[in-house]
Amino acid sequence: MSRTRTDDDTGPAAYDAAPFVPEDAGLDALRRAAAGCRGCPLYEDATQTVFGQGDADARVLLVGEQPGDQEDRAGEPFVGPAGRLLDRALEEAGIDRDRAYVTNAVKHFKFTVPERGKRRIHKAPTLREAKACRPWLTAELARVRPEVVVALGATAGKALLGGSFRVSRDRGVLLDLPSDPDGPRVLATLHPSAILRADDREAAYAGFLTDLKAAAKALRGAP
Repeated sequence: MSRTRTDDDTGPAAYDAAPFVPEDAGLDALRRAAAGCRGCPLYEDATQTVFGQGDADARVLLVGEQPGDQEDRAGEPFVGPAGRLLDRALEEAGIDRDRAYVTNAVKHFKFTVPERGKRRIHKAPTLREAKACRPWLTAELARVRPEVVVALGATAGKALLGGSFRVSRDRGVLLDLPSDPDGPRVLATLHPSAILRADDREAAYAGFLTDLKAAAKALRGAP
């Protein structure tokens, strides 16, 4: 059953998705509810909510930043170029994506359109928008109960580990989830799209793969 909503605690002005999150709901019910989320203004321009997808009993859960243009149109996370790179790296690292759960810290596509163009250009979500969307991610973590969470990029890292998180400093090592010290360990790395933009893609990809292999090692329980 959903929480009771009032004019004071719901809608874009509140910047809080919590009133839209059904209590004690499974992933399918959460996905249906998320389609109607109005917890921040991003829903106004996005095509649809892009909720997480994958194995409900996954041992590893991967969190990206937000859906991109192709994800926004398809309604599925990581189906564009960054998703294809992620698939390749997961396979090489020994992580089965079909047995993983993949989602984003922010569930709506944020973009800008140049005055003389039609192509929608990705725009990074603000910390306020990521915080507003955090109740959906919290619910996903609670339902899936993974052993390891992989934070893909700065937005995901800050959503999970707090505002002091830095990819350059904290990547590649297992960290405790501040909101649940007895819960899953968190391992941060680059977002796949950052690799696609890198001047030296080969080196960026090698580092990304090393981080994912560390996550795979943790899943195997290796010291």
